[in-house]
Amino acid sequence: MFEVLTDSFKTAVNKIRFADDEKSLKKALDTLKKSLLKADVHHKVVKDLLKVVETETKVAGIGQVNFLRSLKDNLTQTLTAPGNQGFVYASQAPTRVLMAGLQGSGKTTTTVKLANYLKLRQKKVLIAACDLQRLAAVEQLKQLCEQNELDLYFDDKEQNPVKIAKAAVKKAKDGLYDVLLVDTAGRLAIDEELMQELTEVRSVIEPDEVFYVADSMTGQDAIRSAGTFHDKIGISGVVLSKYDGDSKGGVALGIAKQINVPLRFIGTGEKVADLELFVPDRIVNRLMGEGDLETLAEKTSAIINEKQAKALNKKIKKGEFNFNDFLEQMEQMKKLGSMKSLIGMIPGLSSMAGQLKDVDLENSVEMKRIKAMIGSMTKKEREMPSLLNNTRKRRIAEGAGLSNMDVNKFLKQFKNASKMAKKFSGKKGMQDLQNMMAQAKQGGIPR
Repeated sequence: MFEVLTDSFKTAVNKIRFADDEKSLKKALDTLKKSLLKADVHHKVVKDLLKVVETETKVAGIGQVNFLRSLKDNLTQTLTAPGNQGFVYASQAPTRVLMAGLQGSGKTTTTVKLANYLKLRQKKVLIAACDLQRLAAVEQLKQLCEQNELDLYFDDKEQNPVKIAKAAVKKAKDGLYDVLLVDTAGRLAIDEELMQELTEVRSVIEPDEVFYVADSMTGQDAIRSAGTFHDKIGISGVVLSKYDGDSKGGVALGIAKQINVPLRFIGTGEKVADLELFVPDRIVNRLMGEGDLETLAEKTSAIINEKQAKALNKKIKKGEFNFNDFLEQMEQMKKLGSMKSLIGMIPGLSSMAGQLKDVDLENSVEMKRIKAMIGSMTKKEREMPSLLNNTRKRRIAEGAGLSNMDVNKFLKQFKNASKMAKKFSGKKGMQDLQNMMAQAKQGGIPR
């Protein structure tokens, strides 16, 4: 999600050799300045950042290593504001979160994404439908919660959002929920009526957190509106929505510095799984093209059952990985979010993320073909790929509406993937994998 900015940083760093003069430093800083301003980072944030980087680099000695170190340290500072990072649970359940934002910012969808994020981490979450201004808001929540098996509190007979919020708090306590997310009304613009309603809802639920959902595609307007909400009702964090549609990406770099409130999450796609933690030092690593294996590990551990993982590894070692296992792993992959986002977290591969564009593996032609092929197999064939002779392959091709060539191609890919998985399943395999990662990491911006 940061590929444009990463390319800009890489270009700037390459303006300086390992030991150089002030002229090269000026070129690097000018390149950085133009790139950051073009990416919609606020001019004051850019000015302050480059001023400190220039001073520190000169003091330490002009060279690529010192320039890069100063740039990373000060970017981390720029992205950091007083307050919590990620999601922090209250000492006494339920943790109450007030979700606020302007109409059209993606607030309702973001609320569902956050609920799903917490559910994957084994938390019991209740969403309260308190947006009674937008006609379709409650219905939208009903559909999204049903699709993603999330609990929702709503009252079609009640027109007072304050009363609904109060009843939701009681339900969350009585139902022993870990988290209560309250979706509130938005407006097309900030007005007194909106603020009054939010203030009343806030006083009833006594939130542990107030998250403001800002539409990153509105650029600096997103930061200005977040600042106004902070002044009016007080917010403890910002969630940037629609970040995948923001080709500039600079809004994320200035928001903490400009309103002194931490950016907590970023929406990276349309799917419910497309919500990512915003942790400053990890984000800086990604900006530098060094990946973010910590976040990737957290995402993976949230959806992978350790017992199931061991059982799968055992099957792979024995060469028993079958088509049922393959489909199960595809279902698990869906929970990780967009492939573009995942690739961006792997050291050395961030440049590939941009080439993926909006690839949707789940709905791709290739994946649909694979599902059709597996769907045309018998139960025994799914469990024992070795049974597939030419007669069976022809029947599968006919059942899936594909050619024999398509089936053979898929089976060859499946066989190669199984061999690769078996190779990496042992201790030596893990060492080979680590070596590959280390080599890939060298493709990032040099330290």
